[in-house]
Amino acid sequence: MALKPKLSNLPRIRSALRLYRVTSVVTGVFLLLLVLMMVTRYGFGVDIELNGPEGFLALTPKDLIIGINLSTIILILHGWFYVVYLYSDFRLWSLMRWTFPKFILIALGGVIPFLSFIVERRVHAQTVAELDVLQSAQPLQSEQTLHSEQNEETTPLAK
Repeated sequence: MALKPKLSNLPRIRSALRLYRVTSVVTGVFLLLLVLMMVTRYGFGVDIELNGPEGFLALTPKDLIIGINLSTIILILHGWFYVVYLYSDFRLWSLMRWTFPKFILIALGGVIPFLSFIVERRVHAQTVAELDVLQSAQPLQSEQTLHSEQNEETTPLAK
């Protein structure tokens, strides 16, 4: 039987979903920048230089860079944002009580270009749908609990 999220975790789930949405977009953008950087570095043998002698942005061989090596900054930032992305993925996954393969699928969104945008939309839609079902079921559960408590109170009197 699949576990369902706890109603008491609803505010935490909404907060985790907001964090996940932001980190998935930021990670996806930096992943695309990383792909661009890899193409320039390994395809053309140049890195992206910021504020060098060639101007604000220039493609320069790595050994000749005098300004800021933007390629290295992109590598580092994507790595750190991916760590934050994994944290947000884990937080949402654990609060929603999903299966482990779903955690892995969401985590792959940060390493396959464009996938983070697709996965983010699907995860967001699914999470909102599950939360709506959870909230709509809450009044029914309260009524059932109240009804069962009333039956328990009247049962001993009947005996």
